[in-house]
Amino acid sequence: MKRDVSAHLDVAVLSPATLELQIAVAWQPGIDLAESMVLTLDGQAIMPREVNGPHGSRIHVFDSGAGNLLVDYRATVLGTAPPQDASDYDRTAYLRPSRFAESDRLLGFASSEFGCGINDPAMPARISSWVARRIRYVAGSSTPVDGAVETLLSGTGVCRDYSHLAVALVRAVGIPARVASVYAPGCFPMDFHSVTEAWVDGTWQAFDPTMLAPRSTLVRIATGRDASDIAFLSHRGGDINLNTVWVSATVDGPLPTDDIGQPTTIN
Repeated sequence: MKRDVSAHLDVAVLSPATLELQIAVAWQPGIDLAESMVLTLDGQAIMPREVNGPHGSRIHVFDSGAGNLLVDYRATVLGTAPPQDASDYDRTAYLRPSRFAESDRLLGFASSEFGCGINDPAMPARISSWVARRIRYVAGSSTPVDGAVETLLSGTGVCRDYSHLAVALVRAVGIPARVASVYAPGCFPMDFHSVTEAWVDGTWQAFDPTMLAPRSTLVRIATGRDASDIAFLSHRGGDINLNTVWVSATVDGPLPTDDIGQPTTIN
């Protein structure tokens, strides 16, 4: 399957800062990747430094003075990545509560609603379907500091809120779970997308409670405990304002259907 993805960011850097981007497609075996990334500050080229993160994630780091920063990324992705393995550390780390997926605060609720899921490979799919029914997608309904508990209480959210709640509940029943940022052909509204992965039957299987895009088309960008690990733009020091962001992701030919009853991994 051929997928073409791109992202454009227009950022006002109000005072000098160190910026970090996570918009590049993750390096994975089995993937043929052709890409370009162009950064300019007031028309002058910037060369970022690439930092390798977990699970093929790539962080592009650079120092920026004050000015108007433009970021353009494009990639063509061919091939299919094999299912990712999980180290003993991964299976431990992705069971722990995290900043936006507070599984420790949902232990009682998850137990009463779903029971124990350690020996039940169908549990993550049931939780994903439950989140899909329970939460209503409303753009702008959450804030950047909302976590799974706020999403459960409000009953509304966007993709990151869906994935945080699903991850927190899957962890709460005893199954390792994590979030992934992806390019998602077919997603509407088009944006950087966030989905859930759970460790089931020896592989990381993808679940998307929003059901906004076919899982077989997803292209991995970054992987982590929650949104704090996969943010597409962050900064240290200084002050910035994100003026514009647009994302595109397409596949050659018709968009495939997604059988939500079948296990799927992210390429």
